[in-house]
Amino acid sequence: MPLLLSGKEFQQDLEAAGCIAIYVPLEGGAETRLLRRLRASGYRTQIMSARGLGDPEVFLLKVHGIRPPHLGHQSVGRNGAIGEVQQVMPQLGELLLGDKPIALWFLEGQVFTRSELLALIDVCKREKRLRIIVEMGGARSLKWQPMNELLQA
Repeated sequence: MPLLLSGKEFQQDLEAAGCIAIYVPLEGGAETRLLRRLRASGYRTQIMSARGLGDPEVFLLKVHGIRPPHLGHQSVGRNGAIGEVQQVMPQLGELLLGDKPIALWFLEGQVFTRSELLALIDVCKREKRLRIIVEMGGARSLKWQPMNELLQA
């Protein structure tokens, strides 16, 4: 339990790797404790789901277009079948303001493909302040490893 009291080892591993795969106990609570420790040490944090993310780099760092969900019978006139594309701001837009480091925690990370996980590693290498934690599943105790090691195995 000393890890959850200080979080120093987790923070050091996160800063060294940039992108970490983590396995957490299924009863929950570990993510909020660790993120609270990161916030106390100066990080800006955000939790989000990995489901429906699309291209990680574009979703996190670039202005991109989305289409609204189909709501059933619609006029066959202009854009009736597919809907209009709406431009949305990058998910990390406001977090990138300033010079504080950023920690982004993805829930349900097991839905990411190998190429999406590699894209997350590349995003961390390009944006030096960004640290990404990807929750890859459950475990009896809290454990993590660098994403590079997970993908090489």
